[in-house]
Formats: sequence, C-alpha cells, structure tokens
Amino acid sequence: MNSTNTKNKTVPTKFKAAVDRWGDRVAMRKKELGLWHDITWNDYDWHVSRVACALMSLGLQKGDCASIIGDNCPEWVYADIGIQCCGAATAGVYATNAWQQVEYVVTNSDSKFFFVENEEQLDKWLHFRDKAPKLEKVIVWDTEGLRHFKDPMVMSFEQLIELGDKEIQAHPGALEARIAAIDAEDLSVLIYTSGTTGPPKGAMLSHKNCVWMGTAITSNNPMYDDDAIMSFLPLCHIFEQLFTILAHFDVGHVVNFIESLDTVTDNMVEISPTVGHAVPRIWEKYYAAITIRMADATWFKRLVFGYALRVGKKRASLIMDFKPVPASLEFQYKLVHFAVFRKLKERLGFDRMRVAYSGAAPIAPEILHFFHSIGINLVEGYGQTEGTGVTTTSTIGQVKLGTVGEPLEGVQVKIADDGEILVKSPGVFMGYCKNPEATAETIVDGWLYSGDVGSIDADGYLTITDRKKDIIVTAGGKNITPQYIENKMKASLYINDAVVIGDKRKFLSCLIIIDEDTVVKYAQDNKIQFSTYKDLTEHEEINILIDREIKTVNEILSRVEQVKKFTILPKKLYEEDGEVTPTMKVKRKFINEAFGDLIEGMY
Repeated sequence: MNSTNTKNKTVPTKFKAAVDRWGDRVAMRKKELGLWHDITWNDYDWHVSRVACALMSLGLQKGDCASIIGDNCPEWVYADIGIQCCGAATAGVYATNAWQQVEYVVTNSDSKFFFVENEEQLDKWLHFRDKAPKLEKVIVWDTEGLRHFKDPMVMSFEQLIELGDKEIQAHPGALEARIAAIDAEDLSVLIYTSGTTGPPKGAMLSHKNCVWMGTAITSNNPMYDDDAIMSFLPLCHIFEQLFTILAHFDVGHVVNFIESLDTVTDNMVEISPTVGHAVPRIWEKYYAAITIRMADATWFKRLVFGYALRVGKKRASLIMDFKPVPASLEFQYKLVHFAVFRKLKERLGFDRMRVAYSGAAPIAPEILHFFHSIGINLVEGYGQTEGTGVTTTSTIGQVKLGTVGEPLEGVQVKIADDGEILVKSPGVFMGYCKNPEATAETIVDGWLYSGDVGSIDADGYLTITDRKKDIIVTAGGKNITPQYIENKMKASLYINDAVVIGDKRKFLSCLIIIDEDTVVKYAQDNKIQFSTYKDLTEHEEINILIDREIKTVNEILSRVEQVKKFTILPKKLYEEDGEVTPTMKVKRKFINEAFGDLIEGMY
C-alpha cells in the first residue's frame, strides 16, 4: 500500500501517490442539475495543481496560511490540497459561523488568502476586511449574484484556475520542487475547536499527524477502494476530513458530495454508501424517524416489526456480550432480516452499509443497540482534534456496549491517577496556534491530556465517564457524571438534549430540549392545541410526557443520580446564538448562564 512508502511523508506527496495509483478511476462525485458527475483522480490533480501554481504566483509561501469557508464540495478540497501543495497550511471555517467568528479564524491564523463559497460568505468578509490586513486575496467559487461586483481583492475560482494554467506552462517543475521542500514536521492544517468553553483554539496538525491518521483510521475496521462514502459533515471538522481527505488518499474510495443539508436523506438513498459516518444527532434522527414511521403503520406491520425487533435485540445483546448466538436464534434473525430489516435498510439507503461510525460526541448506548438489532454495524469512535481525530474505535463484531472500543494501531492510552484519559501516538498535535500556555497544559511529556475521564477494562476497551470539568459535586459531596444521565435521557424519542444541573446543590435538576418532530407528532396524535414552539414546551400534557420519560430513566439510576426537577427550555438551541457548537454539542457554560433564572427557579 502507498501509505507504507517512506516518500509519502506529507499530505501532498500522499495525494500525488494516490493520483499515480488510481489515475482515471473515480475519486469524487457531485450532483448538478439532477445528475451525478464523476471526477477522476486525474481531474482532481488537474484542479489542485492549478490552484497551487496560481497561489504560488500570487505570493503564498511555505509556512503561510490560507482559510476556506463553504459547504462540502470539490472546490473545497481543491483549495485545501492546493494550499498544502504550496507548503502552506489550511484553516477551515464553519459555513454557519457569524462574521465575527470568521474574522477570528482568519486573523488568528494570519491567513493570506481566503476561499469563500458564495455571496453570503463574501459578505462576512466585507464586515471585517479592514481588520484583516494580512489578507491579500479573496477567491469565490460560486459567483452567482456577484456578476456586477468589482473589488481588486476579489477574484473568481475560474480566474484562479486560468492563472494557474498559465503558471504551469511558464514554470514547469516549480510545483514539484515546492512539494519536495515540505517536511513531515511542517504544519498541514489548523483545525479550530468548537469552543464549548470559550473562543475556539486553533489545533495545529502536522503532515506527520495527518499522514499517520490516514492509515491508522482503517486499522480497526478496514476500508477498500470500491467503498463509497457521503461527505456532509463540515469539512473544517477533523471528523469529516478523516473520510473525505486523509483516508481517501490511502484507500481510494469514492467520495460523494451531497447537494445540500436539506437533501441528506434523499442523497443517502441515491448513494447507498458502504461506509457511514455521522454525529450522534443524525443517528438519533434516523432512530426517531423509524420509530414514528412504525407507529403510523398498520397494526399488522407494527406486529411484524415488533417481533423482528425483539429477535434482533436478543441477537445483538448476545453479540455485544461476546456470547454465541444459538442456531435457532440466528435462523430467526435471517428470516426477519430478509422479510423486514432488508426492506427498511433499502428505504433508508443503508442496504450496502458495511460499517457506520458515530463520533464527535457521545451516543446513547440504546441507540447503538437499536441499529445493531436491525443489522447496521454502527460503531462508536472516540478522540479529539488534538489527537488528529481518533483514539479508539469499536471493531465490527466486537462492539462492547457502553465502551468506545480499543485504541487504533500505534496509539497508547493510559488513565491518570485522577481518572483523566491520556493519549500518546504519532497523531498528537503540535500545539495550539499562538497559545503556548494552553499547549503546555495539554501536552505533558509527550502525553495528550484529553480532559475526559474514563477507565480501561480487562479486555482493553475504553469507557468514557465524562468531561473532567463537567463532573458535578453535589452539596452532599457526591461526584456525579452528568453525561451518563444525559445520554440515558437522550435515548428518549421526545428528548433532543438534556443538561443536568447540580454542582454544589442538594439535588439534581435538568434543562430539557425537546425533539420538535416527535413531540409535535405526539401533540397532533393526542389533539393537544398549540400555536408556537414556546406554547408546546409550556403545555401541561407535554410536561407530563417529559416527566414520564425522566421517571423511566430515574428507575435505572442510583438515588443520588436521579433528576428531581426539570424545566423544558422555551426555545430551540441555535449555533448562531452561541448555544451549541457546529457539531451540535451543547455549550454547557453558556446554557447555565443564559438560563440562570430557570435553573434558580427549580431550587
């Protein structure tokens, strides 16, 4: 495999090796005007080379940085790899970020070039153009609506490609020389963390980090060049980069770009990926959709699905307990899979899915168990940006419920005296951009201090207990891990998110964010009148429904862990309001402050 070649020590050399290997094979697909268009590895290379040569001619030097903002598409990766081929680093920006957040990344990274998707993203730059003096050019790849816009700092992606074409002819061999000058220890990408506790920090990942992870990610569950994935999580997040970029150069699978976030479920059916990856919220949505669909089915279909699910759950429980499945149960499962689950998976676009990953946040074990029951190998991965994305994953057929699996090949994990998870691997990052203090706190003697608390069992499986800073100490001195309780609550169809409160308090309370789709459906089915989302959250019957769900969870908790009071938040949580991260993690500190009155009201 190319990844073992010592020449391929940087992302650009690994990319070029992939082009040499797969050439005219399909690398990526994009849907335009209702049709899927193939992009070969040679097409990929053609665009990347022109982007890189154009940027070199415009003054992008080795060691510089350039930023990208926009939804996932081929232009995003052309820009990213083109920047890296110049020996510069890429800083991705969430497309949903407000202009102030965009300004922070562009200025903190000292970006000299800024690739933006369209007029909407260009407008964000216009808000802070005078505060980013190091920025030299802004390149727009979708210029619709900008025909009459003229600015000496702005150029179109087409103009950049044309310039690159001329430069390739004028200076043959210049790009190859620049790529050869890049060292494995040089900065490859800046990944800005979501910032659940303050402004985002720019995690600096070297070429060595990225090249190693491209290979390591498939050490627990292999991927193949005839695999297909769907690219839809933000590309500025390490989780998506693992599949769309880093492993792509190792494996050569086909990357399919979705049309838009509104078409994820439709595109899933069209593409039918063989390897799935998503944040827990996506898997929870699918689980809720299946449950709602079955609730609306005929009594006969409900009966058949109920029986099939009981068989599936019994089998999944044995497998996850590493116990043999009796031949009679396996036979029953094959029958129900053929009659029920096979058709369900086809309707969802999961029929070819060999393995699926959940990452970026904890997933409720009940959700994981459900997918295994219907025949989807959903495995949980654990890691952080600072470790280049992945520390552990479960292995197909070796999933132990409640754990996040075993370390990837080449990763060492140990537990500190206070329970903190420490990680050592070739993926441990270089440090935080312009933040030596935070770097010194995070990397000690080569070990990455994860900030998570956990344990390792006798089989080497890692269990995550909670974030170290989130552990609650009650007024009675009891240590409580809120994440465990919150995960149990999020397994409810009607609860989207939960924030457990109780630090220095006499008992635990909880802020609940309802699942709008399922609660609205419940209200309609039970003829509950409401006009706004706020009305819905305040309705007595909805509060009775949530109370019932919380009491169900309390039954499996110790007395000190039980939630005594709850309040349903009267609004949805939005990233633009600073309440959740782009990967849908609740910003606990912000919520505690913003809804302080509601919290105090429970005490």
